[in-house]
Amino acid sequence: MSTSARSIQSYLDETPQWPDGTRLVQAPMTGMQQLIFALASAGKLFEGLVVFMNGVALPLVTLDFSLTTTQQGMVTAAPLFGILLGAIALGNLSDRFGRKQVFIAEMLAFTVFLVGLALAPTFPVMLLCLIGTGVALGSDYPVAHLMLSETMSSRARSRTVLGAFAFQAVGAVVGSIIAVVILRLMPGDASSWRVMFAVAILPALAVSTGRFFVVQSPHWALTKGHSVLAHEALTRLLARSPAYPERVVIKAPKKPKGKHKATFADLFRKKKARRATILASVPWFLQDLGTYGIGIFTPVIVATTFGSGAAQTDTDDHSVAAVVASSLEGAEAAVFIDAFLVIGILVAIRYVDRVGSIRLQIWGFLGCGLGLGIAALSGAFVGAPQTALIFLGFIVFNFATNAGPNSQTYLLAGEVFPTKIRGTGAGFAAAFAKIGAVMTSFLFPILLAAIGQTALLLILIATSALGAWVTHRFQIRTTGVNLEEMQFEDPEQTGSAGALAQPAR
Repeated sequence: MSTSARSIQSYLDETPQWPDGTRLVQAPMTGMQQLIFALASAGKLFEGLVVFMNGVALPLVTLDFSLTTTQQGMVTAAPLFGILLGAIALGNLSDRFGRKQVFIAEMLAFTVFLVGLALAPTFPVMLLCLIGTGVALGSDYPVAHLMLSETMSSRARSRTVLGAFAFQAVGAVVGSIIAVVILRLMPGDASSWRVMFAVAILPALAVSTGRFFVVQSPHWALTKGHSVLAHEALTRLLARSPAYPERVVIKAPKKPKGKHKATFADLFRKKKARRATILASVPWFLQDLGTYGIGIFTPVIVATTFGSGAAQTDTDDHSVAAVVASSLEGAEAAVFIDAFLVIGILVAIRYVDRVGSIRLQIWGFLGCGLGLGIAALSGAFVGAPQTALIFLGFIVFNFATNAGPNSQTYLLAGEVFPTKIRGTGAGFAAAFAKIGAVMTSFLFPILLAAIGQTALLLILIATSALGAWVTHRFQIRTTGVNLEEMQFEDPEQTGSAGALAQPAR
């Protein structure tokens, strides 16, 4: 094989060949790539676990700390507010100090705050720890994506990133199952919510330890001028038996005209940058309005709509047994409904390379609107028809959001920016999106009581339709595109129009 200098991505995209020269259809993941995938997937699992289990625990937390309605909104909004802070602050740090460093630090912080959450003696301490876990998870949004996308082949990148993202849905289901088991084992204990969160401490510690053993992103190292580190990282990343490639010789990048630290202003200076920022941020914001509102409050909505009604936090029966019973009722229903999040993401993984992220996102937004519309119709019925419409609507919504915008917004945000500002761009997009998540998680119980379920669902239908339009208007093709082609410079300066000039097909 040739030993001439080549780009990092060309090595990642190369497929091994048999001794007779026949190439494999696709290179299997190396051991290091598998480790990075597993550790990145764990971060998404923890997010689904903590955020969605928070909805099941809310009635118990309310009872334990005698919370007001406003404080209940603070509990559900706290981890999402933390995610907002973490995404916008720590995503940028990964551009400056390295993907691996932040990849480790965020999970260590998550573990520490998780311990504090399980032991929190007062409501303010609990709120602080919820925000802290969110900050760590918010950092994981851009950084885990970058660790994956910058260490995988262009052909496998979309499926790999979505495969890791699928564990957010797995986490939602696992969180609901954990809640069901603990509520059954501790039926008369209002502090059972602490055990729910404590279950994740040891796994989080194991993941934190594992992240010390991954390689640095070779793309990041090279953009920072660390050619030796980039060579070492790429060599370890592609280590396989028998060895292929036998030797790595990385082409040195063009030296920048001056040192430049990535800033948020870089996301808006040029027309291509603004287009990428709008596509990465606005649909994600609109998607989070519905996904987190429906996801967090599915147990409450289900239980109050056709259950015993005890899930309502303003019920007259404030006994531990009644609150635990209502939480259990909602959690059991949520396990079934949230399972369709997993089905949706599996469909996304299967078809993303064939259909493309843009089309999946548009169709998914329209599907979300359809599911919300079905759920809204339940207000005109009682009894079995109402139950069927609520379940069907939420099932369609969960399937559509994970087959479309919930997964594709995450994927696109880590692909439409060049390497030197990719962490900054993906972090900004995630933070902007979580403004929507915080808004809906805080206002959802208030609006649910003030304007009713049907009116609230109609508002979310409108936001889903708007998300489809924005995606169509600002679309950028990224599926299967070499990340090294993602640049905002003018074609005359680089000799290439770049992938950002290409509309989705």
